[in-house]
Amino acid sequence: MRIVRSATGWTAMLVATFAAGSLQAQYSTKMPSTVRWGSGHVDVPSASVLPHMAIVGTYSGFYAKVENHLVIGGNGQVVGTRGELKKWYSDATVGFGLFDRAEVGAVLHSLDDDGSGNLIGAYGQLALLRPSAAGTGIGLSVGTKYSTSPDYDENIPYAPNRLGIPDPGFRQGYGPGTEDTDTNWSSYAVTSAFLKGFETSWLPDHDFTFSLGWGNGIYLGGDYLPWYSYADSEGFFAGATLHMAVTDNTLLNLSGDWNGFDSNLAAQLDLSGIRLGVHYLGSNYWDDYSIYRSGKLGGLVSLALCPGRESLLCRASLIERPLPDTIRLPAPPPDTVTITREVAPPLPTGQATEICLATGETIQVLVTAQGDTLVGPARTSIRVLRQAGVVFAGEYAQGRAWFDQDQPITFENRPYQKSGGEVRLNCPDLVRVGDFQGVPLFAMRNATQPYTQLYVPVRPGVWQMYENLRATRG
Repeated sequence: MRIVRSATGWTAMLVATFAAGSLQAQYSTKMPSTVRWGSGHVDVPSASVLPHMAIVGTYSGFYAKVENHLVIGGNGQVVGTRGELKKWYSDATVGFGLFDRAEVGAVLHSLDDDGSGNLIGAYGQLALLRPSAAGTGIGLSVGTKYSTSPDYDENIPYAPNRLGIPDPGFRQGYGPGTEDTDTNWSSYAVTSAFLKGFETSWLPDHDFTFSLGWGNGIYLGGDYLPWYSYADSEGFFAGATLHMAVTDNTLLNLSGDWNGFDSNLAAQLDLSGIRLGVHYLGSNYWDDYSIYRSGKLGGLVSLALCPGRESLLCRASLIERPLPDTIRLPAPPPDTVTITREVAPPLPTGQATEICLATGETIQVLVTAQGDTLVGPARTSIRVLRQAGVVFAGEYAQGRAWFDQDQPITFENRPYQKSGGEVRLNCPDLVRVGDFQGVPLFAMRNATQPYTQLYVPVRPGVWQMYENLRATRG
């Protein structure tokens, strides 16, 4: 089987897509691993793809236990029942992220189970529309999946099914007058809404992902077979996931989806790239009518690697929340003098101006004619605050060896060199994209990836530009 026909053709398609619209890169993972087809909800995709060069390996499986399961004849009709079925079925998947725009992968469904031959597959998904740099908004992706067919008998055209298991009763056709069951190739389109959660004390910080899509192949084929599906799917699928922060880099994902045939539920804990999950497939079935129309409990283990990042494991994170203002002003001294009349001295005056902190927040200060900076309701001098041990919020580059010695910095495996003098910038024009040795890195909000210019906070209100010399020199 040859999955990729031309690496040059894939590259040209991706480059053309990038030129059609600029989007900010992902720096973490949030969507959990599906049971067999890369990133998504439980058994359906979302519009999200893996970050560039991320590698995710997943092993998942489910336990089938069906009493008196059905025996299907060559015409697709039920010809009898067989004793209790007890078996563990599993899948292994490896997925790769490309250019923050695509995800491709390979799937192993079965190794010659009961003479079926090896069942393998591959998939690819391309993000046509991505959410905003803040991580919220609408995404749109298209994708395709391919699975080989079982090979019990060369004279019978078998077909892969939605569970990814070898089944001699599931075929491409069931005689004259019946529809074809074309499930080797499955193409789909999916749109997702990525939303920030509610501000509430009842839940930890959380986000939502809602997806809706349509596909053919495994999402549609076989919907007319009564033992395979109890309803006409029409190819539509949907999914929803609640992402809850357990720690800074640990997420609990609670997911549910409809794959065109079954409703599925899952809980998955992402421990900074190490994912452990449980799922219940076919939760809409109350009775065990067949292996397809029955409830199945399973588990999943997955490992997400991000080579070239600060940590090899892909960190899991929610949509970035704004940091609170942590400026602390000294409390007014206690009143120890009793007077009959008190006239407060006039407050110092100056010119109001706004400065942008390393947290991305804007504060207002007063600058006197003598060049002193005053903050707070009492218009206290910065010099007094520093003597009291009070500083502005955020981490700054001034005083760090790499900054004072004009050393280059690295971001996303690209070198950046200090360029020009110090400047003042406005917070609304900036977006945080990462950090270097504890100091946050910013880019202009309308900049595109890969960034040619980064901005480092030197001290409150003062910034230094770093430039990617490779990009500017061509």
